[in-house]
Amino acid sequence: MTAKLILGKDVSEEIYSELRQRIDSLKARGITPGLAVILVGDDPASQVYVRKKGEMCEQLGMHSEIIRMSGDSTQDQLMSKIAELNADPRINGFLVQLPLPPQMDETAVINAIAPEKDVDCFHPANVGRLLTGDPDFMPATPAGVQQMIVRSGVETSGKHVVVVGRSNIVGKPMAALMMQKGPGADATVTVVHSRTRDLPSITRQADILVVAMGRPRFITADMVKDGAVVIDVGTNRVDDPTHPKGSRLVGDVDFDAVKEKASAITPVPGGVGPMTICMLMANAVRAAERSAGDSQ
Repeated sequence: MTAKLILGKDVSEEIYSELRQRIDSLKARGITPGLAVILVGDDPASQVYVRKKGEMCEQLGMHSEIIRMSGDSTQDQLMSKIAELNADPRINGFLVQLPLPPQMDETAVINAIAPEKDVDCFHPANVGRLLTGDPDFMPATPAGVQQMIVRSGVETSGKHVVVVGRSNIVGKPMAALMMQKGPGADATVTVVHSRTRDLPSITRQADILVVAMGRPRFITADMVKDGAVVIDVGTNRVDDPTHPKGSRLVGDVDFDAVKEKASAITPVPGGVGPMTICMLMANAVRAAERSAGDSQ
């Protein structure tokens, strides 16, 4: 058996098509959804990610602002910029690109963002709403994973979902999403991590295995049940002398081996990656709809 590939590009394009209709509807009422990003410093990966967000806003016809601050900016300077965006009616949602320079207090920064504009879904108020089953925004990467599962026709109700990793960005919110009541959820969820005893015995129980731990090719074929759906969130750069750049991207799953055992799998690159920006755009459109008085 060779697994069916679940490709983020295909799923995201389907969602973007739906978002364009919603954006057109807002514009017909004189409202242009606005998304802003604050980038502190010159981290290369962050710069690429922020640029892609701006490009996607432009493609969708949304208002976009990128606020660049030097790496030696102070906490007060960043807080002042956050306060400006909280009060700016043109900006429906915004985020501060992480990681921040060492002189910044990341928790204080996240807490300063108005919950109704927190499109990254990092604010404690939005995390709490997610856990209680009444989310305002959906955390981008976990929501993207859920959409990939649902739109690929994978049944989740009553299934055993094992999440490998317990980060605040992916692991914890992923577990929270899948255990909620409703379509695309209703699963029995187990979270495993670096301190889990006999981790392979648990991953082998998974009907749906979501891996987000940042260790290249950690999940091997003997750790996966026959016919499981495997979602690889990991992105790791490893040395590869045969590649023109001398390195290449791989996931947390040993793709070549596991694809012969799984029923469906996401590749790296090309799998979950495109979904994060897609769901961020969805959150920004939702924020604009809500500010327009729409209930959805």
